[in-house]
Order: sequence, then structure tokens, then C-alpha cells
Amino acid sequence: MDENYNVKYEIKKDWWLIGIIILIWIFTFAIFGRLPAKIPMHWNIYGQVDRFGSKIEIFILPVIITVIYLIMLFIPLIDPKRANYGRFAGAYRIIRAVVVIIFMAVYFASTYSALGYKIDMNIVGNLVIPFILIGFGSVMGKLYHNYFVGIRVPWTLADEEVWDKTHRFSGKVWITAGIIGLFASFFKGTWVTVFMLVLLITAVIVPIVYSYITFKNKGK
Repeated sequence: MDENYNVKYEIKKDWWLIGIIILIWIFTFAIFGRLPAKIPMHWNIYGQVDRFGSKIEIFILPVIITVIYLIMLFIPLIDPKRANYGRFAGAYRIIRAVVVIIFMAVYFASTYSALGYKIDMNIVGNLVIPFILIGFGSVMGKLYHNYFVGIRVPWTLADEEVWDKTHRFSGKVWITAGIIGLFASFFKGTWVTVFMLVLLITAVIVPIVYSYITFKNKGK
């Protein structure tokens, strides 16, 4: 274990996040008996359920949340750039938190829908994307060179200066896109969902293009 990234220390700092994951599991077992035999598992772009599944599938998201959290917790240990994680440990904790909280929100919304409550999953989805963009964007510029977190394309991985410039730029792009998305979420209609997807795709593509241009210009 690299002394710059201590899993035991990170677990202590994540006590509240681990508590959320435990509560999700407790909640899942507590309501399992109240679920109908078939539960909604997927919604289309119009907010309508287009796939049902067995109620045992209610465990899928808790498993995904737990596995993703553990992967994020331990994966720095096998990163060739693991020494850098100590330099952005706080930002990495925020990323872990955003991932868990977003999945938790989707999980509770879909579970309450399965219990018969009227939940507009389009609204949930339209809020998730802006919060992802703002959450990740707020720490993007603090990420140091590594192989698992951030804009990992050939040009950023090949050059730390390109990495730094790309992530500072990405942070501004993602926060701006997130704020625009928040305003759009106040409206209703299928167009909002489409707009959110376009916003997310744009926020991903623009920094990649920027990183390529920055890399090419540096070589001139």
C-alpha cells in the first residue's frame, strides 16, 4: 500500500458514505416483502415503464452501488500513478460521494415506484445529469495525473501538462453545463430529457476535443 493513499484512512473519512450504503441494504431487506411479484426496472424517454422484472431484481442496484464504491476505494492501489492520489484525496472522496448519492437517489425513486408511489422518473433522470456534471465539475480541476479518474484519453495520459489544462477546462465546461441543466429541469416534456442527454454528451466530447487540440498545439 502506498503511504500517500491509505485505504484504512479513506474508510474512516467515508464513514457517513459507508453508513448510507448500509442503510440502503437495511431498507432493501425491510421492504422486500412488501414488493409485488413484478417491479418496474426500466423507463423509456417518455417516463413510461418499458420493462418489468422479478422483485429479486431489487437487489441489483444495492449490489452495483456497493461494488462500485469498493472498486473506487481500492483501485488506486493498482494505479501506476497511485502516489498522485494523495494529492487529490479530498476531490476523490467527493467523486465517490457523488457516485453513491446519485445511485442512491435513482434506487430510492425506482423502489418507491415499485411500492406503488407515483414517481416521475423523467424528473429524477433530468435532475441526475446536472448534479453529476456539477459534482464532478467542481473537482475536475483538482485531479492529478492518473489512469483511472478523469478525462483519460491518449493525449491527457501522454502529457501531464495537457492533463492539467484539460481538467481545468473540463471543470468549467461541466459546471456550466450542469447549471444550464438545472434551469432546464424546471421545464417538462420529452424535449427536456433529450436536451439533458445532448448536454451530457457535449460536456464529454468538448473536453476530449480540447485535449487533442492542446496536445497538437504543444507539439508545434
